[in-house]
Amino acid sequence: MRDYLLTLCVTAAVTYLLTGPVRKFAIATGAMPEIRARDVHREPTPRLGGIAMFFGLCAGLLVADHLQNLNSVFELSNEPRALLSGAALIWLIGVLDDKFELDALIKLGAQMISAGVMVIQGLTILWLPIPGVGTVALTRGQGTLLTVALVVLTINAVNFVDGLDGLAAGMVCIAAAAFFLYAYRLWYGYTIEAAAPATLFAAILMGMCLGFLPHNMHPARIFMGDSGSMLIGLILAASAISITGQVDPDILRLFEGSTREATHAALPVFIPLVLPLTIIAIPMADLFLAIVRRTWNGQSPFAADRGHLHHRLLEVGHSHSRAVLIMYFWSALIAFGTLAYSVHSTSMWIVLGVVLLSAVGLILLLLPRFTPRAPRWAESFVPPRYRRRPVPRMEAVPPVSAHPVEEPAEPSSAAASDRVPVPAGVNGATAIGNRSRFTDRRKAGTPS
Repeated sequence: MRDYLLTLCVTAAVTYLLTGPVRKFAIATGAMPEIRARDVHREPTPRLGGIAMFFGLCAGLLVADHLQNLNSVFELSNEPRALLSGAALIWLIGVLDDKFELDALIKLGAQMISAGVMVIQGLTILWLPIPGVGTVALTRGQGTLLTVALVVLTINAVNFVDGLDGLAAGMVCIAAAAFFLYAYRLWYGYTIEAAAPATLFAAILMGMCLGFLPHNMHPARIFMGDSGSMLIGLILAASAISITGQVDPDILRLFEGSTREATHAALPVFIPLVLPLTIIAIPMADLFLAIVRRTWNGQSPFAADRGHLHHRLLEVGHSHSRAVLIMYFWSALIAFGTLAYSVHSTSMWIVLGVVLLSAVGLILLLLPRFTPRAPRWAESFVPPRYRRRPVPRMEAVPPVSAHPVEEPAEPSSAAASDRVPVPAGVNGATAIGNRSRFTDRRKAGTPS
């Protein structure tokens, strides 16, 4: 555990220290696209945060290779090299997209090629534990198709939730933490060496997200862009593929009897193996709903809109920070609830705890719809949003002068709204280069 924590800290430190210079580089090279109709920030903000995250990944793998307890991962397995190859390719495509806005089909093809590169080097699904059936061996073609599909789905799910400051990095960090605990339990508790690469990938992924989050929390000074969202999505998928495709469920031997009986009895333990997508259930649900919504409206599944889950939270009335925290809450509840159930499946306390926390989450979701108002005597003890609004007073009309003085004509409301300045420092995009000074998004090139 000490070596994993050291790798995590080094990855986080390198990512954090490089994000500042990368931000200046992004501003200098013009990697600050104009505000789009679906964006929620008010000023152009530099992207290319994935550059710092990729070098954090390289630093984490380099440190782990020189640690005594983790060096065996590189000697006995080719998965770290496969991950680095696929990550380098998807990161390069992401950097080009952040700068030049590549077509969606080009990015989809690059995602499939990156998954194919990992498959060629051995990072693929070889078998699946199916409840009631046992361990099912996959052919090379089946394993390749399943691996590519899992990588593409995970990358796009993470990319879809990257719509609010700190949302994607925080949710992936929560998922990686739950996955790290599960993989470490298999590696250390059951002495399964095949789970060591997945444990290392999850630790490095946590370090990348933790190092980038201080720069990306609201108001964000830099965005990770597609170079970052596709990168962390690929690493998360690689962790799931490694532990699902390389760890034979029969090695656990938790129960005596046939393979079918053992698999069926150990179903709670195999939940993260059979359904690795539960750790990113919220992004996957957002991805599925977006495809259905756009197809139903006659649009392309790749067409951007403002119908994602985080956009709906803002429409309900939540603030930016509260919407992000609510998404964090549900991600942690699903990920760690699944983890707890896989450890103690017979405990009813876990089920009751998940149910109670789900009720709390629903109350938080509906809180803006039912904002209580405190009585008059208690208004001084509660936040301003819970106080009753004061009744506006009628102001006296000034007397009309006999010789009125002509006042300069006031600009129209539309022209006045065009000239409302934005406070300095919004989204941190005021250090270098031109800055938009107006709140009207039409100044940034969006349709009216």
